[in-house]
Amino acid sequence: MGEFECATTTWTTVIDGELVEVPATMDGIRAALPERDRAAFDAEVRRTPAQDLHRVLARWALPAAAANEDEAIVARLRDGDFTGCVPQDGDARHPGAA
Repeated sequence: MGEFECATTTWTTVIDGELVEVPATMDGIRAALPERDRAAFDAEVRRTPAQDLHRVLARWALPAAAANEDEAIVARLRDGDFTGCVPQDGDARHPGAA
């Protein structure tokens, strides 16, 4: 993969109902970060075990809106609102299951 292709490789996700593309390479993620965050990114990536690297990269690549959305969902679930939830065991009889 050439330098150009690597720089344009992205992940696609949905945040607040909008389709969003984020960098999907270490170089792309690093380049998208503010200068003040790059040393912390480099240090965390270097010390992360390979099997966990995808999670660390995703966390650094996602905009703050993704974390805010996650916090809102967790708060809603803590309040007992399970609207839209699908039980992993497929048993739709669970309280609050969609």
